[in-house]
Amino acid sequence: MAPRSQLEIVTSSVLRLVKEEASYHKELQQQTERVKKLEAETGGDDENREYTIKQEHAALEETRKVLPSLKQQIVQTVSNLQALITEEGKKGMDSNVEHITAAKEAIAKAKTAEREIS
Repeated sequence: MAPRSQLEIVTSSVLRLVKEEASYHKELQQQTERVKKLEAETGGDDENREYTIKQEHAALEETRKVLPSLKQQIVQTVSNLQALITEEGKKGMDSNVEHITAAKEAIAKAKTAEREIS
């Protein structure tokens, strides 16, 4: 089996990062709902409740802090992938059309995810 090309590796990276970003957004939504639910609850141990709410807010902020750097990483990786597509296309008849197509699909998924999230 031939080693994976740089184009394949970067394509996989873009797809992984897009999935990771979607996962963080889902987690952010779930944490937000948990915080709202906790804040709406009454009764019980106030000290424990306040501590739990504080911990949930901290987790929510940590998730929010991850998103900008992850977005920047996606932008950089997509840029690298576009350069690799151009490089592969210059090979003419020797270029791997399947890898180029997969790379373009990965870029399309990244741009679609960006529009959905924004």
